[in-house]
Amino acid sequence: MLHRLLAEMLYSVLFVLGICLVPAHSKPSALGSPFLHQCFEDAKKIVDDAYTYSREESLRRVRKEVVNPHDALRLLKQPRGDTRSAVRSADYMAQTLRLLHDRVHHVHKRSLNATDLLSKEDLIKLAEITGCAARVRPPQCRTTQNVNKYRTITSVCNNLKNPRLGASNTAFTRWLPAEYDDGISQPKGWNRNRTFNNFLLPLVRQVSNNILSTTDAGVVSDRNHTLMITFFGQWNDHDLTFTPFSPSIRSFSDGVNCDESCKQTEPCIPIPIPPGDPRIPSRPDTCIPAFRSAPACGTGYSAYNFGGEPDKREQINALTAFLDLSQVYGSEEKLALSLRDLSNDNGLMLVNSEFRDNGRELLPFHPLQVQMCATRRRVTNDTNAKEVPCFIAGDSRVDENIALTSLHTLFVREHNRLARELKSINPQWDGETLYQEARKIMGAYTQIFVFRDYLPHIVGVDAMRTQLGRYPGYNPNVDPSISNVFATAAYRFAHLAIQPFVPRLDQNYRDHPAFPSVPLFKAFFTPWRVIFEGGIDPLLLGLVGRPAKLNTQDHMMVDAIRERLFQFVQHMALDLGSLNMQRSRDHAIPGYNAWRRFCGLSQPRNLAELTQVLNNADLARKLLELYNTPDNIDVWLGGVAEPFVTGGRVGPLFACLIARQFQNIRQGDRFWYEKRDVFTPRQRSALSSVTLSKIICDNTGITSVPTNVYNVISSSNRLVNCRNLRRLDLSAWRERSGTENSGLSETLSNQIGGTENLNQGDPQGHQGPLTNEIQ
Repeated sequence: MLHRLLAEMLYSVLFVLGICLVPAHSKPSALGSPFLHQCFEDAKKIVDDAYTYSREESLRRVRKEVVNPHDALRLLKQPRGDTRSAVRSADYMAQTLRLLHDRVHHVHKRSLNATDLLSKEDLIKLAEITGCAARVRPPQCRTTQNVNKYRTITSVCNNLKNPRLGASNTAFTRWLPAEYDDGISQPKGWNRNRTFNNFLLPLVRQVSNNILSTTDAGVVSDRNHTLMITFFGQWNDHDLTFTPFSPSIRSFSDGVNCDESCKQTEPCIPIPIPPGDPRIPSRPDTCIPAFRSAPACGTGYSAYNFGGEPDKREQINALTAFLDLSQVYGSEEKLALSLRDLSNDNGLMLVNSEFRDNGRELLPFHPLQVQMCATRRRVTNDTNAKEVPCFIAGDSRVDENIALTSLHTLFVREHNRLARELKSINPQWDGETLYQEARKIMGAYTQIFVFRDYLPHIVGVDAMRTQLGRYPGYNPNVDPSISNVFATAAYRFAHLAIQPFVPRLDQNYRDHPAFPSVPLFKAFFTPWRVIFEGGIDPLLLGLVGRPAKLNTQDHMMVDAIRERLFQFVQHMALDLGSLNMQRSRDHAIPGYNAWRRFCGLSQPRNLAELTQVLNNADLARKLLELYNTPDNIDVWLGGVAEPFVTGGRVGPLFACLIARQFQNIRQGDRFWYEKRDVFTPRQRSALSSVTLSKIICDNTGITSVPTNVYNVISSSNRLVNCRNLRRLDLSAWRERSGTENSGLSETLSNQIGGTENLNQGDPQGHQGPLTNEIQ
């Protein structure tokens, strides 16, 4: 009742002052409060203008002959398609309430939460008109055979009781409460004078310089694990997490361009340069540009969410939370369709129409004409060298480095190989059935490879036994959503297992005579190396034939990613270590000890106790010189600083967080391959024989591989001839005559979406064609 009276008094004052009033020609019925309607219209114009400017400016930059590293990163992290629509809706709502708050404050001369002056009806209507309501409204899942047989591209309706659980374009989940500077949305450390646990947070670049810095000469190679363990980890991460940046490169509140200023203003979150930085001069106008992660609808402005509780800012995961090879197939319907070869009825993925790799398929080119991948002439100093566009795949980071590109190419080839073989044994199947069945098998591949082959090398024997042992069955009450701490910290451990070069080997596992190893900083955005320098075979041979970097406490992160990330010629490169910690602070992730407590581990309080946890007095001393208390150590840094668990490549903290995440992913997936009704017993038996080694053999010209591609070649892991590896027996998928798999050729949108009344599009009509713009 009180807030209603306040609202009426406020409206009277605003009416007199002419602030946020609805114009005479508008429709006040659109929102219950006329001044709120005008604030929405003003906010919509601010957001739309910022998006238009940012798109045009971004296109101009990435079409230049030389692309800046931060422009490359921005393009890589742009929301596209339905993700962009979701972010735009969130920005409409956030900016409407910001304007309302600022104008209320202007009248009252004191701080008021604008949402306290709005009725529940006003908030619901605002959510509708901005498009946010459609983002949280439960869709109606079809209860047909199709939704029960194949997962949707978006993973909507994986959980029939809670259809958006684990779906793309939903918020990351929180295992611990966020620690924002203002308690709502300001990044941790946004106010440089604010203390945490009675101490100021150190600059992330200073931490990177003091703790992570190493030289290529100091790199120690892993005696047990190959580079495949490193890049498979990146490949797998791109199946699970993608946190888009805000699409705007200028501030909504003051118009500041984030690339041209070091001012902190939403969405700019610049990384300050400490005094005496070895690479970058420390001046007020010098910083490493960075952008905040885009917010999820209905969060981060002291509003009331649709359940009635105050809400903090949350970030969007553009991908599904499941092991379903989103990086191959996409996590949105439009993208998924654009990646398919619909010119025939064979269920194939689209491939390159211009180039082949020794007769084998390559990824299709991205239709957006940008210069980000046009680096060949500058790198080779050949002004006549042919340039090629970037590749396109289910994940936009496909071109980030050529090792990752090689894995993308390998799995697209395997999909097409499966589809062709399935066609030969089931000629009655139509293209939709072939596509869905091949995709379903591929999803089982990645679940097997991750749980059976990859995770034991990472989290060690104890976590595998206690958390990731025998499959317990599907539980619809388990939330499979990716946790914020997993995405921003725990699953970024492999950044410290990256070598400063990408090896390329010949069939004898020796350095390739024609195509030598590539310095890593010269392997970013270079798809032309795949096309013109031997294809993917030398790269895959390098991944399985050369060791990973060993993360040691005195040689953590190589210069290629700490000092030369995305460096093209002379421009200021990025620092991946600083970006990791800045991202955690942007997401308000609690500090090191909070997560140790969460995992039931000890919480060191002083130098002696931290020395015991890290088993390294010098490292403990350096950390406390920066942070003053173990409580404040950025969780990513604390996690990668810990000694490895037995049999693993992470410490106890990350072993706990990673194992818990994958435990949830498996148990909360209605389409997990071991679930009784997903595959037949004979099909599950056939799938038990699949190996990544065999997939490499089946889709390349490679003739011999190690049995275990994650372990270095040795007397216990010898090279075997590809002919001696067991093939997947697809006869288990043969249908008997008269049981034709009919009913799968309904409209493609229904087949991929599997839901009705989703209304996921932009209510203001800004969806746009996915592949024709930076979205």
